[in-house]
Amino acid sequence: MHGKKTYQEKLFTEFLLSERVPEYNFYRQLKSVLDLKYLYKLTEPFYGVTGQKSIDPVVFFKLCLVGYLENIISDRKLMQHCSMRLDILFFIDYDLDDELPWHSTISRTRQLFPEDIFEEVFTNVLHMCIEKGMVSGHTQAIDSAPIKANASMDSLELKVPEEYLASHLQKIRHISAMDKEIPLRKSKENKASKEQQTISANQQELGAIKSRNKKWSKDQDQRQGAGNKGSKYTSNKTHYSPTDPDARISVKPGKARKLNYMSQLSVDTGHHVITDIWAYHADKRDNQYLQDIVGRLKLRLNRSGLLWHNCVADTGYSSGENYAFLEQINLQSFIPPHGTYKGGPDNFHHNRDQDHYVCPQGE
Repeated sequence: MHGKKTYQEKLFTEFLLSERVPEYNFYRQLKSVLDLKYLYKLTEPFYGVTGQKSIDPVVFFKLCLVGYLENIISDRKLMQHCSMRLDILFFIDYDLDDELPWHSTISRTRQLFPEDIFEEVFTNVLHMCIEKGMVSGHTQAIDSAPIKANASMDSLELKVPEEYLASHLQKIRHISAMDKEIPLRKSKENKASKEQQTISANQQELGAIKSRNKKWSKDQDQRQGAGNKGSKYTSNKTHYSPTDPDARISVKPGKARKLNYMSQLSVDTGHHVITDIWAYHADKRDNQYLQDIVGRLKLRLNRSGLLWHNCVADTGYSSGENYAFLEQINLQSFIPPHGTYKGGPDNFHHNRDQDHYVCPQGE
């Protein structure tokens, strides 16, 4: 017989989330092992004793974790997503008829807690992974990725020199047509400090920028995208973002210039557990951050009783200073040199056993 399903809502129903979320579900398994009760004492100083009750700090950090696992960066979309997932509701201890927090509450709570709180949560979760044998500490892989800043390139403004801006610019650079006018998207509020709005580059750096700008302005009509709205040459030496002063202009091969941050990530190769992550300015190369990353990560692993032996990274982290630094702290580096590196001097022989070169005269 041909069946046909007819839906009619029930006035009363008996429903338990624990019965609907299967035992093998990821969030159910995560809930059984993730203990965040220490957050109540850790976050207590940031709350008052009167007024309406705030969002549970454990729920807040669980929602942050869900956003990371589900790759959702919008708080509004995160709450919409959670409302449609029974397993996530079960994970954050909400029932079907419980009203989820407003997305604005998530944003305000994130601004309420200082950086130390998030660092403490990360460290505690890492310790849980170590206790379960998921982190060996023996080999750490380091890599970076740009993080798009919440600011537009159209809102960039010129940095103001100590002397009068117009006369200074006439001396050190050619101004593009777009720099003479107000930004395409004027920021409502300038969050940059006076130091961030001031040109800090020396005369040599400004001279190099002047040469590039002169060449750029000479043939900009022939360049791809030169006719686009807002086309101009930008540099961290001469421009800043009033919306997000800490963001920096950066570019990857084949990509357009954007305002970014640089995320430096360290991963234990045993079970691919993240052991360290930090956001840096995006106006430097990877090899300029390696020593800071290694120092912080080594201290974190030592406090957990783990010994770090091998450091793995790509060519972007290679430099003579970094090789010497890693050797000095007894870390074996697996970082390939740049393609322009050709090894030792011509006609010299490398003695692998004693780690030195022998000249053609045998010395």
